Amino acid sequence: MSFPKDFLWGGGISANQSEGGWNEGDKTPNLSDFQLGGSINKSRMATYKMPDGSYGKTPVFVESIELPKGAKLACIPGEFYPNHKATDFYHQYKEDIARFGEMGFKVLNLTLSWSRIFPNGIKKGINRKGVEYYHSVFAQCRKHGIQPLVHLYKYDMPAFYITEWGGWSNRDLINEFVDFAKTSINEFKDDVNYWSTFNEINIAQFAGVNNKEKIQKAYESLHNQLVASAKVVKHLHDNYPEKKIGCMVAGIFNYAYTCDPLDQILSQKALQDNFYYCADTFVRGQYPSYAKRLWDELGVKLKITEDDRVALMNGKVDFMEFSYYFCNVVTTHKEEMKNISGNILAGLKNPYIKVSDWGWAIDPKGLKFFLHEIYDRYQIPLFICENGLGAFDVLENDGRIHDKYRIDYLREHIKAMKEAVEEGVDLIGYTTWGCLDLVSLSTGEIRKRYGFVYVDVDDEGNGTYKRYKKDSFYWYKKVIESNGENID
Repeated sequence: MSFPKDFLWGGGISANQSEGGWNEGDKTPNLSDFQLGGSINKSRMATYKMPDGSYGKTPVFVESIELPKGAKLACIPGEFYPNHKATDFYHQYKEDIARFGEMGFKVLNLTLSWSRIFPNGIKKGINRKGVEYYHSVFAQCRKHGIQPLVHLYKYDMPAFYITEWGGWSNRDLINEFVDFAKTSINEFKDDVNYWSTFNEINIAQFAGVNNKEKIQKAYESLHNQLVASAKVVKHLHDNYPEKKIGCMVAGIFNYAYTCDPLDQILSQKALQDNFYYCADTFVRGQYPSYAKRLWDELGVKLKITEDDRVALMNGKVDFMEFSYYFCNVVTTHKEEMKNISGNILAGLKNPYIKVSDWGWAIDPKGLKFFLHEIYDRYQIPLFICENGLGAFDVLENDGRIHDKYRIDYLREHIKAMKEAVEEGVDLIGYTTWGCLDLVSLSTGEIRKRYGFVYVDVDDEGNGTYKRYKKDSFYWYKKVIESNGENID
């Protein structure tokens, strides 16, 4: 047995990283619209304005932000904000989706911008311009035989929810999100069969870092997201039982550095705390047994109501989604510590595998290992909705981009997927990340390219925004045509 004949091959993008059009179609700003490019400013910084007219900058981790008293998020004149135009999918989506259709995509993993659909909150009503835009996007998908997999949330809510409501730590946001999600599902019921509530929901756990107050707020936020997700799942199950819905978790996987039992226990604990904590909850409908241990260690106290418990149990997902880019290594042997970059958490250097230009460990064998681990744990269909290689691409004078390194990366990961499927794992889909070049969420860079389609723009916004097909474009087309058999 190889990949099933209805396997969902495709790619993924997100609204706030690719669309642009940040103030068009009656959309209001989200937090990323106030963030500067990381390659210019070394780290992701949001900008604000004080009552006296002065401007300032503050670090941002996803949606964790602290502004000085009296400050309002604002753009500094003359500064470059990469998400304002991103890679211009908002204006070029018809041509972009046609290219995805040319590759043979079965599915396009994308997000809805909450800021575009309910720009001023639920009470002030739906934005028909935003709704019609997404209807047009889905019409193009249908035209080219592509099914959308729609993620309802990826850090793209109106910014006032963060600055005026306090963000996800405010329980009132649960109902706002649920209403936004219900409206979206009802509105696009004829366009979308595969839904997902949150993208990398476990990222909320890491907003607090080592600050006790911030950690408490981060876990409150995550709890509210898990409850909101479950209520949306129940709405879909009650009203559209023929459709499927999941929730996505960032693939934060790790190995033990040695066979020291303490390292093995630490590896188990890291997987529980960073990955399974969320996945167990939205798959099984309740917090796992080790959650109390984690809360006690962090000093977290959650107010979990009976309504919350009922919602979680009644809102279990149909399929399990995760991202996979790299694996970490953990150890209790402090003298062995050698940090290596990662998507969210830094880990130890693994001496047995290579790394990318950004220091991310390239570990396709680890993908097979964790596919088995996850499937054996949950016994529901799996979907890899993000996987790919961020790299420096060079546009040659003849308009070609020779990205053999990306082909090599994807080939080995597809091999690992195929082996896992042949050994019994129920994997239903695979969408490579950033199939169209886009703005990096964590750094604001565009030069960190993932796509099969090159966008002519640099980290300062210079360029024509013209599209060019990379060598990997033609390679992935062959992979899809052969249902994963022709990967050479």
